[in-house]
Amino acid sequence: MKDENQFHENIPTDHNKMFSVEANERISDVLNTLVEINNDRIEGYGHAADETDEADLQGLFYAMAAKSRILNSQLAIEVRKYGGKPTEGTTTLGKAFRVWMDFKANLTGKNRKSILMSCEFGEDAAQDTYESAIKNRSELPTDIIQLITDQKAQLREDHNRVKSLRARE
Repeated sequence: MKDENQFHENIPTDHNKMFSVEANERISDVLNTLVEINNDRIEGYGHAADETDEADLQGLFYAMAAKSRILNSQLAIEVRKYGGKPTEGTTTLGKAFRVWMDFKANLTGKNRKSILMSCEFGEDAAQDTYESAIKNRSELPTDIIQLITDQKAQLREDHNRVKSLRARE
């Protein structure tokens, strides 16, 4: 009979020991895609707050950016567990969208509905990105699937709030 120490030696203690190097890279890549979309949200909501003079929207946008910073912290921990380096960049779509927001703001002024419509577009992109990550679930460990699902639900609340505000305009 094995003694207790021998038994525990065979149980992986770190996530990155449970998967191949290739699997760890795929997991890190999925997580970094979510880091990028949250970086887009942080920059996008900072940009949106600058585009409005309305205190209620500025407060909302700063809170949503702060939420993405928290989500990014959680994701970064997991990326590192799987041997990756958290990305600091944003998506190409996010960069192009912010340029479009600038152009649109110049045409329409600081129109509340226009700003909310732009934010809703960004929230749609975030939901799509998280949904795509969840579709890769066969390559992801259970705890990562749960993290992604939980974060998607949190961002869905923001999406619904922006959508509701836009619909009232």
